[in-house]
Amino acid sequence: MSLRRPVRPKATERTAETEEPGRRNNGLGAAGISVTVAGVLVNGLAYVVPVLAARRLDPADLSALAAALGLVAIAGVPGLGLQLAVAVHHARHGSSDTRRLTAITAAVCAGALIAATPLLVTALDLPVEMPALLAVSTAAIVLSSRSLGELQGGQRFVRLAVGMAVLAVGRYGGVIAGLLLGAGPTGALAAGALTAALAPPVLARLAREPGRQSDVPRLAVAQIVAGCGATLAMLVVSYADLLLARQLLSPSDAGAYSVGTVLSKGALWAPQVAAVLALPRLARGDRRSRTVALAVTGGCGLVLVLASALAGGLAFRLAGGPDYDHLGRYAPLFAAVGALYAVTFVLLNDRLAAGTRWAATPLWVGMAGLVAVTATLRPHTVPGLLLAALGTAVVVTAIMAVAARRPARAPVGEPD
Repeated sequence: MSLRRPVRPKATERTAETEEPGRRNNGLGAAGISVTVAGVLVNGLAYVVPVLAARRLDPADLSALAAALGLVAIAGVPGLGLQLAVAVHHARHGSSDTRRLTAITAAVCAGALIAATPLLVTALDLPVEMPALLAVSTAAIVLSSRSLGELQGGQRFVRLAVGMAVLAVGRYGGVIAGLLLGAGPTGALAAGALTAALAPPVLARLAREPGRQSDVPRLAVAQIVAGCGATLAMLVVSYADLLLARQLLSPSDAGAYSVGTVLSKGALWAPQVAAVLALPRLARGDRRSRTVALAVTGGCGLVLVLASALAGGLAFRLAGGPDYDHLGRYAPLFAAVGALYAVTFVLLNDRLAAGTRWAATPLWVGMAGLVAVTATLRPHTVPGLLLAALGTAVVVTAIMAVAARRPARAPVGEPD
């Protein structure tokens, strides 16, 4: 009979087997349902904003609001990167104090929008007070992201779902109320900034834990930078066509294009639950999770594209009203753009969880290519810009798929 003591796992290497029972999720079924419901709420509220705006605003104001919301999505992407970095770090090591890094990230994101006010006002023809309002909303989103990352990394998916819902209500609820009250794009964004600012303290309380392990390594700045850079690239490339529409198309066509991108964003975020559930397991080296996430995401995208092909006119009517019904034939193309980027997003998460240092390079290359193509060809029609966006999505997804076959190096910010 052996008297050797069993080797215990290191405190900083958390695995599914070492996870304490109180912190493990009640099963993928409950996790999937809760996050799916929250995702439906998030995407539903995000969908209501442009749908309501299309009915309450003229095309010029509709395009301005769409561009402003696109800027918030882009400027708030470091928050998604922060959430990703916190979640991966938490999955590997446990909870650590990231409040200071979170505050710095929020300040940088909000400050960048304020500093860019002259450029945004001139280039996008936005009211001068809009960037400050967008900065408040962006700071609130970034501050909330830390709590979401803690919940995701700890696989507390039911609480994560509640947190997602709270942030969505704060982020979009005020904008919806402003539109219903006829406040116009600036007034709606002001109401949205107010409600968004209420979300961070609620989420911080939701993610609070009894205590932190003293031997947990701190989250490195390099890990946050890697996550921010990658998710920034993801959102910039997926929103680039919407911003280009503001420059290349007439006000009425730009408004119509913004309605079409509702379908793209729906296809992009509809299968979000697969990536959310897979990330903590990907951080621990579970390759099967990537296969499942890609299968779910790809299947969901295919269903949405086919549904758009069969009911394109209805999709545009639901998104923007009867005035945009004639654009129904383009619905499958808009949906395909979002579906391709949804697959890319899963691959990007996998590469970041595995520690790839330049995971977002294909996305930045794709964005540069889209800008170069549109600058050269100058498409001035909805189908012209849409085809350029679809081609970019195809190329980016193909390159990411090839890159995903390569073995990753040690996690960024951690020793090889």
